Amino acid sequence: MPDLRTLTDGIALGESPRWHDDRLWFADWGALEIIAVSLDGNREVMAQVPSMPICFDWLPDKRMLIVSGREGKLLHRDADGSLATHADLAAMSSHPWNDIAVDRRGHTYVNSIGFDFPGGEFAPGIVALVDASGSVEQVADGLAFPNGMVVTPDDETLIVAESYAARLTAFDIGPDGMLSNRRVWAELGDAAPDGICIDADNAVWYADVPHRRCARVAEGGSVLQTIDLDRGGFACALGGRDGMTLFIVAAQWPSPTGADGQPVRTGKLLATIVEVPSTAARS
Repeated sequence: MPDLRTLTDGIALGESPRWHDDRLWFADWGALEIIAVSLDGNREVMAQVPSMPICFDWLPDKRMLIVSGREGKLLHRDADGSLATHADLAAMSSHPWNDIAVDRRGHTYVNSIGFDFPGGEFAPGIVALVDASGSVEQVADGLAFPNGMVVTPDDETLIVAESYAARLTAFDIGPDGMLSNRRVWAELGDAAPDGICIDADNAVWYADVPHRRCARVAEGGSVLQTIDLDRGGFACALGGRDGMTLFIVAAQWPSPTGADGQPVRTGKLLATIVEVPSTAARS
């Protein structure tokens, strides 16, 4: 059993963990904040976002992009910390926008789940490509609740977690950012893959809320490692100074309600040492 330590707690609902500038950044959807946490647990609010879902990544020029999901906007964070619109996503889909992945050429992929969650009638989701000018083009459709996304280290493949199809789906990335050659990267049995990350051996870690775990799988679906949790696993990221730490944001789901009628903040940011580092550690 891996040794899991709590880096910070009291999170409403953590998502989108990213290792950046020697800290672990994540979005607290309940608080509408992006928070950076040092390895000794010190927290700093880096941005306040108008709406959730909230996911984020960085362009090659170091500008931070943030999905403000329900208002259908992709924002960028300026050097002074202010937020401005980078792209209008709402014209393509009025349903919530979710995860984001940026490759080293600046191709920016954002997905929309395709229906209102929770409570809405299911409909398939899409992936959009946003270019440097902010123009938006649909590049994939028919995805069963597209969730976490990651680009492989060679910038040639986009992998998308389909939470309602229990699989990871891959696309080839063309020089212009267009997607092609859709295929199943891994069938995951009864899993509900949420946030994902990729390691230096091209294995993917995925978080799973209903099964309270994070699992590492190879292309084809072989399970290489499983980390059991005491609450739902929402997303994961590799980082740390040597790239050997797996960070997991986890929380009870559905969120319990306290005596005051407000959701209890059960979210935690967990950390554990793994055997294969992040792709950045070998680049």
